[in-house]
Amino acid sequence: MATNRRDFLRSIGTVTMGAAASVAGASSPARSATDTAGAAAAKGPHHGMVVDLRKCIGCQACTVACIMENDVPEGAFRTHVSVYEIVREGKDPAMAMLPRLCNHCDEPACVPVCPVGATFKQEGTGEVLVDASRCVGCGYCVQACPYDARFINEETQVADKCTFCFHRTSAGLLPACVETCVGGARNFGDLNDPDSVVSKLLAENAVAVLRPEMKTHPNVFYIGLDQALSGRVTGEAAYHPPFTQLEEENA
Repeated sequence: MATNRRDFLRSIGTVTMGAAASVAGASSPARSATDTAGAAAAKGPHHGMVVDLRKCIGCQACTVACIMENDVPEGAFRTHVSVYEIVREGKDPAMAMLPRLCNHCDEPACVPVCPVGATFKQEGTGEVLVDASRCVGCGYCVQACPYDARFINEETQVADKCTFCFHRTSAGLLPACVETCVGGARNFGDLNDPDSVVSKLLAENAVAVLRPEMKTHPNVFYIGLDQALSGRVTGEAAYHPPFTQLEEENA
């Protein structure tokens, strides 16, 4: 964690502050570090997250930290950890964790459908953000997101989602979920910096993304993602019932 924080602080000096906006807000085909670098901007930092599922214990510390940090209304989540029991024929049941959040895609499906331009990509660092002063709460972006990572905030009546804690990272801090992760499963940093923790994890491990067939080029990567979970992104909050996956379905 200390190394992660140190690397991120080193890169924050090059972050370009964008226009002041009110922000609301297994194996699947692997994406190599080379692919990641190509998708990111050629210069400057490009923020992303690598989730090491080998270290996630489903403690929900990240979920609670996000709720407290971002004042998320009851019953809604900017990030959470879905917990599954995977049952395969001839094998003992196994618990699997799937931390979920906005994937801050390089080609986000939510941006082009916004009729008022409230959803946008942050210039320079790549976060997908929502300008709450422009959002009309139509919900088009909520429906367009293939990762079910958005919701209409019942208190503000605008689109809400994970922002990678943009208010924190702009000040040189890590996202609240990363800072709080007790197992060090969540790692955040500059994908364009080969010496950052996230770049090293991508270079040294096979990684996967959720729903790669959507071709949104997510900037959230998973180490150790079970094939049975690569498409499990439909609206589950934490601690939902187990789901059964037969081995022949993965053949």
